[in-house]
Amino acid sequence: MIGSVLTGIVAAIHVYILVLEMFLWDTPRSRKAFGTTPEFAKASKVLAANQGLYNGFLAAGLIWGIWLGDAGDPVKIFFLLCVAVAGAYGAATVGIRILLIQTVPALVALAAVVFT
Repeated sequence: MIGSVLTGIVAAIHVYILVLEMFLWDTPRSRKAFGTTPEFAKASKVLAANQGLYNGFLAAGLIWGIWLGDAGDPVKIFFLLCVAVAGAYGAATVGIRILLIQTVPALVALAAVVFT
C-alpha cells in the first residue's frame, strides 16, 4: 500500500510537470519553476510541450501500475526506474535541483514497492 501511495505522489509530480511544460510554459509560474526568461519560454514553447508529453507518459505508466494493484509492481518498478534515470540525467545536464524533485522521490517510492 505504501509503495502505491508513494508511486502516486511521483505520478502527481509528473502530471504537474506536464501541465507546466505543455500548458503554462510561458507563464510567470512556469518561468519561475524552470528559471527561464520570457524570450526563452517563447522560443522553446513547442520543445517544452514535447517534453511535457513525455512526463505525461511517465505519469500514465505509474498510474497504470497502481491501477493493476499488486500485479502492477513490475510496471511500477519499470516506470519508477525510468523517472529516476530521467531525473539523474536532468540533474547532470540541467541542474542538481532535478535530482531532488524527480530522482529522490522515485527512488523512495521504488524502495517502498520493492521492500514492502
